[in-house]
Amino acid sequence: MKPIRKIHTLILTVASLSLPIGTAFGAGFALIEQSASNLGSAFAGGAASAEDASTVYFNPAGMTELGPAQAIFALHLVQPSTRFSDTGSAGPGGAPLGSETGGDAGSLAFVPNVYYTHDLSAELKFGFGINAPFGLSTEYSENWMGRYHAIESHMQSVNINPSLAYEVSERISLGAGLNLQYLSVELTNAIDQATLCSGLAAQIPVLGACAGLPTSNDGHAKVSGTSWGWGTNLGLLYKIGDDSRIGAAWRSGIEHKLKGEAEFDDIDPVLRAAGFFTDTDANAEVKLPATFSVSAYHRFDPRWAVMGDVTWTQWSNFEELRIQYDQGSQGDTVQDESWEDTFRYALGVHYRHSEQLLLRAGIAYDETPIPDPEHRTPRIPGNDRTWVALGLSYRATPQLSFDLGYAHLFVDDTRIIDRNKLGATLEGEFESAVDILSGQVVWNY
Repeated sequence: MKPIRKIHTLILTVASLSLPIGTAFGAGFALIEQSASNLGSAFAGGAASAEDASTVYFNPAGMTELGPAQAIFALHLVQPSTRFSDTGSAGPGGAPLGSETGGDAGSLAFVPNVYYTHDLSAELKFGFGINAPFGLSTEYSENWMGRYHAIESHMQSVNINPSLAYEVSERISLGAGLNLQYLSVELTNAIDQATLCSGLAAQIPVLGACAGLPTSNDGHAKVSGTSWGWGTNLGLLYKIGDDSRIGAAWRSGIEHKLKGEAEFDDIDPVLRAAGFFTDTDANAEVKLPATFSVSAYHRFDPRWAVMGDVTWTQWSNFEELRIQYDQGSQGDTVQDESWEDTFRYALGVHYRHSEQLLLRAGIAYDETPIPDPEHRTPRIPGNDRTWVALGLSYRATPQLSFDLGYAHLFVDDTRIIDRNKLGATLEGEFESAVDILSGQVVWNY
């Protein structure tokens, strides 16, 4: 019963950390920050390194390389920065939107991971992981020029991942896992009531009474929802020899059917009377992408090792974000995304300084799924990014070790030309960067 009690404690610990936090946008809105040890080498070799219990996430087959039992608690501090510069934003008909550019939309995020592995037999391993594989948080000032496109955007996830690994032979191990995933989303933006009333007055005469609203008389919308979904993951580890191995790992996509509510504030009474923007239940579907990774690890001698990774992500299944309302005359809210599949490439190196100290370094190139400035939104102002990472592991005792990692992400300057259905255009450039500091404690039983 001891492993069961340990697992129960791990679930409660990570859930208490994960649910109330906001997380930072990654490539798309995926979070690769699932291991402090792997961060130090920019997550190169994630499916082949099998250094510790975080392999539950990166490749469950790697559990066969670990000792009898291990537990990990990791925490990642993610500090994104993203600032907008205007180059021609305008409201419908060229109306001014003000001069406020929104400030820094990034905010400090805390991303926890917990992993546990345990021998069931000489060949069979059990593993358990809890982490946050998807998330985003951007927040602009309420009166900024892009307020009709986005003000606040928050996504949080918690993924529960039990898994098994089996050593088929001295060279081949297989792994599989089940993913139970919770998703929470909250989106806010302003509503251009003046343009809406003017545009619809000919079709809905009663709206003529509000057609003369001042352009500053904005309404506000908040849509929130939650969902549970499930998926699977598979892994293969092939040992070429004692110092070399290749890993492959696949994670399925997960479809979420979010259910929640839409709340509207500061709505003009004439619009309310015509049935627009009534507080109501709402729903949306979000298809989270599948991933496939191929990694390699090779140790040249007792001191030096190198590793590499290529990961494909199926972002092309994120075609649109459609919010449907149970009541109200405004119709669905639809954002065309048309994202594209992406690749991430990473190279890393390890240097064994001593029996206690291991040093790490890595670089990576991470593609954006956003195809062009017209499909970019201020909710996710991402672009291609280059990772530079450093890290270390220190073994304090045979049972206890610590990992630290740091990465800086250089994000390409990001053009945006986002036009909403009422004619407001956000045009300009985002300047972004991300800093990540991670630490974890590893306990061998």
